[in-house]
Amino acid sequence: MLKTQGLQTLEQIRAFLEGTQPLGFDVPARNDLYDWIASELRRFRYQRLGKAEKGLVRRYLEKVSGLSRAQMSRLIRQFLDTGAIRDRRGKPAKPFPRRYTDADIPLLAEIDALHGTLSGPATRKLCERAYTLFGDLRFERLATISNGHLYNLRGSRTYQRLRGSYEKTRPARVNIGERPKPRPDGRPGFLRVDSVHQGDLDGIKGLYHINLVDEVTQFQFVGSLERISERFLLPVLEALIQAFLFVIRGFHSDNGPEYINRQVAALLEKLRIQEFTKPRARRTNDNALVESKNGSVARKHPGYAHIPGRFAQRVNVFTQKVLSPYLNFHRPCFFPIEEIDDKGQVRKRYRYAQMMTPYEKLKSLPNASEYLKPGMTFEALDDIAYAMSDNETAQGLNEARAELFRYINNAQNPAA
Repeated sequence: MLKTQGLQTLEQIRAFLEGTQPLGFDVPARNDLYDWIASELRRFRYQRLGKAEKGLVRRYLEKVSGLSRAQMSRLIRQFLDTGAIRDRRGKPAKPFPRRYTDADIPLLAEIDALHGTLSGPATRKLCERAYTLFGDLRFERLATISNGHLYNLRGSRTYQRLRGSYEKTRPARVNIGERPKPRPDGRPGFLRVDSVHQGDLDGIKGLYHINLVDEVTQFQFVGSLERISERFLLPVLEALIQAFLFVIRGFHSDNGPEYINRQVAALLEKLRIQEFTKPRARRTNDNALVESKNGSVARKHPGYAHIPGRFAQRVNVFTQKVLSPYLNFHRPCFFPIEEIDDKGQVRKRYRYAQMMTPYEKLKSLPNASEYLKPGMTFEALDDIAYAMSDNETAQGLNEARAELFRYINNAQNPAA
C-alpha cells in the first residue's frame, strides 16, 4: 500500500509536488494501485474540485503512481463514469472482422503467377473480370479489393512463400517519313513501332522482336525475326500490320534505319497506309507508348536471356499466335483522360474506371463498327474474346512459353 497518509490537504500535496514535503512509498501491484487511485479521488472529492485543484490532484497521482498523463486521464475518466477503476486488460480486444480470408492470398498469388505480376490496378481489373464477366465465384471478395490492400496481401508472408543488354539503333538521316506528331483524333489505326533485341552471347546476335501498338486502343501485336534486315523484317512487319482488326491509317517509328528506308516506305504504300511519320527533334516522348510496352510486354514475356536467331520462326509463332491475342483480349490497360489544369496545361489522368482491355476500348469508341475491316463484326469477335477467361488464357500462355523454352534449351543442350 502506498504510504501517503501524511498528505491530508491540498496544501500538503502542493508542497509535496514542489519537493518540500518528504514522502516514502512503494509502488504496489496494478490492482492495488488502481484501488489506491480511486480511494484518493474519493478522499479529495475530485468531482467537486475546481480546475486548478483537479490539475493539482492529477499531478500528485501521476508522480506517486509513475503513470503517464494519458494513462491517468483514462483512469480518471473510468472513475468518473463508473465510480471505480478496474483492470480491463483481461478482456480480449474485439478485432475488426476480416474481409479477405486466408484463401484469397493464394488466389492472388495464382493470378499474379498467371499474368506475370501486373500493376495493382491491372490485377484488380483481372479479379473483377474473373468474377463479373467469367463467373468465377472464387474472386467474389478480390473483385472489390483496393489498390492499397492488394499490395498489403502481396507483402504478406503467405504470399511471399507462395511466390517464390541491348543494342541501341544508330540514327540515320534519310528523307523518308514526315516529322509531325500523329493526330489520331480518337480514331484507331495509328501505329507506333519499335524493335527489341534479345541480346548477344559470345559475339553472336540474338533474335529481334517487332512491337506494334495502336495509339488509341493499345491493340498490340508482337513478332519475332532472326535479323533486322529487309529479308526478315518485311514479311513479319506486313503480317503484323494485317493482323489488326481495323484499317491502319498511320505508321510512326523512331529514327532507326530498319524502318526509315525505301523498302518499308514501299510496303506501307502497298498496304495503303497514308501517314508515315518519325519523331520530332528534341521530343523524346513521341514514341513513349511503344517504349513502355517494350518493357512491360516485349521484355517481360520472352525474358532477357539470349535467344539465338535460328529459333526466331518458332518464337514468332508464339508471339503472334499466343502472346498477341492474350494482350489484346485479356490484359487490362490504363487509358488516360486529358484534363486542363489551372495554368491551361493539358494533364493526363489515369483513372481506374478507364482501365479495360484493348478490345473493350475498341468497342467503346463511338461508331466502333465503322473502323473494323470489311467482313469483321463484333458479334464474331466476341466469340473469340470471351471463349476463354483471362486466367485460362494466361494459363495457356504460360504453358506455351514453358514449352517454347524447353524446346530451345533442349536444342542447345542435347542429351549426351
